[in-house]
Amino acid sequence: MIVVIAPEQDIPNEIEILHELFQSGLAYYHLRKPHKDYEGYCAYLNQIDEQYHNRVVVHQYHELVNEYNLKGIHFREQERRKLKSLKVESHKVQIEEYLNNFPTFDFQLSTAIVSSSFHEMEELEQCNFEFDYVFLSPVFDSISKKGYEGRGFDVKDLSQKVIGLGGVSSENINQLGELGYAGAAVLGTIWNSNDPVNTFKTLNIR
Repeated sequence: MIVVIAPEQDIPNEIEILHELFQSGLAYYHLRKPHKDYEGYCAYLNQIDEQYHNRVVVHQYHELVNEYNLKGIHFREQERRKLKSLKVESHKVQIEEYLNNFPTFDFQLSTAIVSSSFHEMEELEQCNFEFDYVFLSPVFDSISKKGYEGRGFDVKDLSQKVIGLGGVSSENINQLGELGYAGAAVLGTIWNSNDPVNTFKTLNIR
């Protein structure tokens, strides 16, 4: 499972490259544009062919999940921490309670996925929420964030479905399986590449 995260700042031919990635099999695209407002998110999504909307997970403006029939929503670490004291058993109830802390919208629990980000093993181990998958980072030295050193987390004993993030490349992606990860999330590896689509294909066949 390969997740591609959007570049924080728009780059030349980004939408064209994204369409090529979708055509090459990309099934999970995390739209994270912290500098865009709601209208900016809409403008970005409007450039994506509608047939690919169900592959997009948004990090902000979660109500867009229904407006564009998106794949799901992602909760940032600080948003999840607001609810760390909540303890309920039902996955459905957990997510409904979680969403109650945000503007009300008609979230289709049966079809949309919910993910979140973690940077500490202990916090992930103590998490009461059963997300569809979670990011844990940094596994390796980050490509997109200078000085962000990898910590080599071993997740074989965790119950959550964990996606490794941070410094993943064709040279080290196989190590993720050895460490217990269900997949990889990539940002700099793709968008800093001279050939993002070919780089994705190289990752995707491993």
